[in-house]
Amino acid sequence: MEQSDAQTVARRSSSSGFALFQRPNESLATSQRSGDATHRQGGLAEPRQIANVARRLVVISNRLGNIRDLSQAGGLAVGVADALAERGGLWLGASDEHQDSVASDQPLIRLERLGRIETAALILPREEYSLYYNGYANSTLWPLFHYRLDLVNHRAEFLDAYRQINARFAKALAGLLSGNDDLIWIHDYHLIPLGAELRRLGIRNRIGFFLHIPFPPPDLFAATPDHEELIGDLLQYDVVGFQTETDVANFRRSVQATNSTTFDTNGAAEANGRTVLSKCFPIGIDVDSFSRMANDAAEDVQIDSMRRQILGLKQIIGVDRLDYSKGLPGRMQAFARLLERHPEQERAATYLQIASPTREEVSAYADIRSQLEATAGAVNGKYADLAWTPIRYIHRAVARSRLAGLLRASQVGLVTPLRDGMNLVAKEYIAAQDPADPGVLVLSRFAGAAEELAESLIVNPYAVDEVADAIAKALVMPLDERIARHGALVKRIKRNDAAEWRRAFLAALAGEG
Repeated sequence: MEQSDAQTVARRSSSSGFALFQRPNESLATSQRSGDATHRQGGLAEPRQIANVARRLVVISNRLGNIRDLSQAGGLAVGVADALAERGGLWLGASDEHQDSVASDQPLIRLERLGRIETAALILPREEYSLYYNGYANSTLWPLFHYRLDLVNHRAEFLDAYRQINARFAKALAGLLSGNDDLIWIHDYHLIPLGAELRRLGIRNRIGFFLHIPFPPPDLFAATPDHEELIGDLLQYDVVGFQTETDVANFRRSVQATNSTTFDTNGAAEANGRTVLSKCFPIGIDVDSFSRMANDAAEDVQIDSMRRQILGLKQIIGVDRLDYSKGLPGRMQAFARLLERHPEQERAATYLQIASPTREEVSAYADIRSQLEATAGAVNGKYADLAWTPIRYIHRAVARSRLAGLLRASQVGLVTPLRDGMNLVAKEYIAAQDPADPGVLVLSRFAGAAEELAESLIVNPYAVDEVADAIAKALVMPLDERIARHGALVKRIKRNDAAEWRRAFLAALAGEG
């Protein structure tokens, strides 16, 4: 059967329930090795024996990133893809394809190899996945971990599906491991119980977990009836990583409040017969790469920047997913207050907000979209004229390369989430700036990045007038002060870049310090 290089050859093993995809240009040896994974023993696939591979990295996240094109990928996808490209390994995540019915409990997986990276897309039952993802993960854990108890929705069927999907991930992964030397790196709140599920299957590998979102303080965390089980799940890992020291402290206090386990000064505790290390690993970006992208801005971005220069307009930019944790309506209200409190900025500044769609099946996200559109319309209706539109609002995904150019062309970066694990847009804004004429970052004190980026203008996003005044200060800040602040910020984000995040976490996971 002849096919183009972009096509794949599908083989289905009826005995295993695995769907294995072999790229047509793979060697016979690779094909046979992939086929070995379909042989089962005791309900699990026999481990594949891959020669001369030490400490292979195995990454698990809710969804696979598009490693062919990272131009629209978030921080997790870019960081994981780089780690796997460096070391080689496997990335397991849920497929975009779902099963309408479950004919078997055996995992159904699509495998594909791209250079040194093998991806495994796990096909899951549609209804069960929705209850896990839209239900427990994003209607229970997401608002809870972002301090929004008023939006938490506890339902027994949500929790049941969450644990069942994690069990399915564990069963699939157990059949893909090549031995006890594989380092297993599990990502984010969707998969908190996965380590415990793997331990139940007898997996003794080193397993690490990294939380990309905040961890709430004990009094909020205890609001979920499942908090004791979640703490028990987290104590099954060898390494538990967080974005900030605040999150680490909240986790340790919650552990102590739940089962009296205490951590030593190095962040280690004894639990379940192993040493559990809890530590801060602030995620970063590839600063030089993003700076190059920003410098090579698309032609239409350059033309728009030149037009604003001719008109004497300065641009304020916000780049976010459309999520209630990002504080977007309050940010637009702050821009409106800027125009009221600083009328000299009328027809002198414009605000560009890019808000990409996310989780639109969850009602809270539809509500925030309606609120945001109403606020943008009200501000423009009050202030706009034929030559000036105060707010430009884009509700779609924009390629990362194009975002880099837009960030560079903006005199103020407005990053004001109500609560955020890190917020890489803050670091991308800094990296994108022209060192000779940099813009100013206005940053929420409730973004994880605020622990690192003290030279930005730190604001309380709930205080609309404070944000408005900070924007005004940024718009008129002298060049020498902007250069000094930017230089200090660049130095810090280069020190804590994406490579350092990967190196530090994987060193801890390997037990190397």
